[in-house]
Amino acid sequence: MPQHPESRTSRAGRAPSRLGRKALLAASAFGVVTALLSPVRAGAAPAPAPAAPAGAASPISENGQLKVCGNRLCNSGGQAVQLRGMSTHGTQWYSQCVTDGSLDVLANEWGGDVLRVSTYVQEGGYETDPARFTSLAQKFVDGATRRGMYAVIDWHMLSPGDPNFNLERAKTFFFAMAKKYKDNPGVLYEIANEPSDVSWSTVKSYAEKIIPVIRAQDPDAVVLVGTRAWSSFGVSDGADEKEVVNNPVRASNIMYTFHFYAASHRDEYLSALDRASDRLPVFVTEFGTQNYAGEGANDFGMSQRFLDLMKRKNISWTNWNYSDDNRSGAVFKEGSCNAGRFSGTGVLKEAGVWIRDRIR
Repeated sequence: MPQHPESRTSRAGRAPSRLGRKALLAASAFGVVTALLSPVRAGAAPAPAPAAPAGAASPISENGQLKVCGNRLCNSGGQAVQLRGMSTHGTQWYSQCVTDGSLDVLANEWGGDVLRVSTYVQEGGYETDPARFTSLAQKFVDGATRRGMYAVIDWHMLSPGDPNFNLERAKTFFFAMAKKYKDNPGVLYEIANEPSDVSWSTVKSYAEKIIPVIRAQDPDAVVLVGTRAWSSFGVSDGADEKEVVNNPVRASNIMYTFHFYAASHRDEYLSALDRASDRLPVFVTEFGTQNYAGEGANDFGMSQRFLDLMKRKNISWTNWNYSDDNRSGAVFKEGSCNAGRFSGTGVLKEAGVWIRDRIR
């Protein structure tokens, strides 16, 4: 297995059923259609994305507190739902890409249902200043939920691959986050981004230590559990989903995460996702249309096969990533975030245009 996508952050020495938004996007009364059809002149700052009017429908207002029912994510009424949205890049590098302007675009122009807020633990992240990165995560979660989008609080552990290395940090972080958001129906907790080089039983043991910390503060929220071998259900290490099916985490209202990069992860991964979602509740919290490093040419054909499967089975997803990183997997062209340019398609890379259309 080649080096996994998360190495993209600093490897080269660089900082590196559908929800009810259809009506919101279709309503010209909101001014969204007009804004989308207006061309952006070269060198001109695009018009700000229009905000939805007070009282307008949003994912949270329409669906309320989410829960796991059977193998699906469901709304407060027990109806299966699919969330579609974006993941931030590491907040230690790209906080300038998560602003009022960019969140307005994601919520109102793209029709996003969910923002995954990625708090890296290492690589200059949480471990260097826990108070700062907790506050930053809360700022972005607040920004998403204030706009009616759900927020996935992503504990972006990567290297070391054993989540237990950061166990005490994770307990501190999730205690603080769950205490703050215990009454907020818009929050989900992703407790381990991409475990690697450890057994499933090790990951399971970690989950069974962290979930009670969250449940003590926030008993109702959905918790997302990373699977081994970079959240591939073990496929990247030659295993498959049976290790989780036969030895599930001892907790309720949880889902398991799956990640893929379509130019590298082909039919074997697609088949694993299909099989796993028949037996387990699955949330695809990260994927890209490029190779495993989030780089190179886009494979939109393979990506669409994954998206078609996820649509058919109501599997929620967030795409990597909502930034202007130099790699092809970042949706914005370089320099867009510092310039505050987020609206329209002129500021987007090829992958950005494609994923924006799929979210919409």
